[in-house]
Amino acid sequence: MRNREILLEYKVHPLWKFLEETYGFEQAFRMFKPYEGANILPKLIDRNTMVVSMPLILSNTNYVGTHFGGSLYSMCDPFFMFLLMMNLGKDYMVWDKGAKIDFVKPGEGTVTATFHLPDSEFAEIKNLLQKEKKTIRTYEALVVGEDGKTVAKITKDLYIRSSPKHSE
Repeated sequence: MRNREILLEYKVHPLWKFLEETYGFEQAFRMFKPYEGANILPKLIDRNTMVVSMPLILSNTNYVGTHFGGSLYSMCDPFFMFLLMMNLGKDYMVWDKGAKIDFVKPGEGTVTATFHLPDSEFAEIKNLLQKEKKTIRTYEALVVGEDGKTVAKITKDLYIRSSPKHSE
C-alpha cells in the first residue's frame, strides 16, 4: 500500500489561480459564491494581515435577525491558511485540521475579524520543520461588532509540513 501523504494532491485549484491572477486576491474571493452570497469582504492589508468584514444583510441573517452562525464561521475559515501558504511558499503543505467557534453575543450590523501572523511565526515553523516531519499550529481570531465588542471567537488548528514533492 502506498503512503497516504504521497497520494495527497496539494496545489491551488486552477480556477482559483486564474481568478487570483486575473482579478487579484480580494476580488477572486468576492466572486466565490458562498462569500458573495453572505457579502463577506476580505481585504489583504499586507503579507501578514487580512481583515474580513461582513455587513448584516438578508442572505446572512438568521431566524431572529442577527448574523447566521455559519456565515460568521465562513468569514473566518480560510484566512490563517492563506497567510501561511502565501508566506511559507510552495515548499510547504498547509491544511485545516480543526476549528472551533464560540458565539459570545449576537452579531448585528457589520462584523469584522483580523487575521495576523508575524514573520517570526513563519521562521519558527520553517525551523521546526527542519527537525520534525510535521507540526500543528493553533491560531485565534475575534469577530467584533461595530461597538468593538466580541461577537465570536474562532480557533483554528492547521497542519503544516514540508511538501512531499519538495522533500524528495
